[in-house]
Amino acid sequence: MIELTSSWTFAVTIDRLTKAIEEAGMILFSTIDHAAGARDVGETMPPTVLLTYGHPKGGTPIMLAAPQAALDLPLRVLVREDAGRVLVSFHAAAPMLRRAGVPEALAERLDPAQRILAEAIRPAAPG
Repeated sequence: MIELTSSWTFAVTIDRLTKAIEEAGMILFSTIDHAAGARDVGETMPPTVLLTYGHPKGGTPIMLAAPQAALDLPLRVLVREDAGRVLVSFHAAAPMLRRAGVPEALAERLDPAQRILAEAIRPAAPG
């Protein structure tokens, strides 16, 4: 698992990730607010949101090569607040897909889709 600390508040991190996903031409398939679900059952949870994203152009060839890869697609990114920090977590796609039997060249194809996450939460450039 890769876990990064965002330079931004929770809400701004979600906005920046959503924008980065969409600007990269990918689809934000779902936004799951786990904290809202916790509230619905009378529990308290720090802000915790799961985003699922990707694009059939990238995922379809992978699933055709190894249908079990569909268990791990679309890609997911977890954003949560912990002790005043905003953490962004995801499973590295290539190793995850290789375990499902995806050939190396296809498994690495989704790496750029995850690099945009790290870029989106970097601090703003001075100036």
